[in-house]
Amino acid sequence: MSENRRVLVVDDEANIRDLIDVALRFHGFATVTAGTGEEALRTAGEERPDLVLLDVMLPDLDGFEVCRRLRAAGDQVPVIFLTARDTPSDTVTGLTLGGDDYVTKPFSIEALIARVRAVLRRAAAPPPSTSPSDTDVLRVADLELDETHWRVRRGGVDVDLSPTEFRLLAYLMRNAGRVLSRTQILAGVWGWDHGNPQVVETYISYLRRKLDPLGTPLIHTQRGVGYALRP
Repeated sequence: MSENRRVLVVDDEANIRDLIDVALRFHGFATVTAGTGEEALRTAGEERPDLVLLDVMLPDLDGFEVCRRLRAAGDQVPVIFLTARDTPSDTVTGLTLGGDDYVTKPFSIEALIARVRAVLRRAAAPPPSTSPSDTDVLRVADLELDETHWRVRRGGVDVDLSPTEFRLLAYLMRNAGRVLSRTQILAGVWGWDHGNPQVVETYISYLRRKLDPLGTPLIHTQRGVGYALRP
């Protein structure tokens, strides 16, 4: 997993930046670094990294704005936020802007490397089918999701989803009819055994905003429990 994978490390504190840089190289990653938001955007465009470790608190553009600009430019490189503020609002802000994970300072290098590898694994392939006999196309009512080609259609109309929205919808469709708790969804989609449930709520609202105008609502809320996708 590490071989030939390039990570952009963005932090304005040189000692933290250098520590992460050395650790990543020790574990077999190639690295490039940046100390400001503007430098991060420029380097991401030039180096095309496989993942960005992005500090939230930067001297010019904050990490959220850097991620927002990357996504607006169509760059879907995985982003892990590094933050000293482990607050629900920061977590939700980062992930709903298109971030893939967050790590709170101070952190252990071993834990950081594990998160980097986990995010790269998630980004490398579509969600797996639940059994070898499953087809690559999931269907619920008039909703179709093609896991091989990362394509979603409803009523014959293409639906444009972000990578995280796609993974969430695939998870709901593979478990169609079941009520899934927010904790189950966090584990199944984000790979977290704990986290902020508001992230799930936010992404469910994103899916509803894109799917509901095309037909009868398919994602249902079970109050106090979670969500289910069913006709």
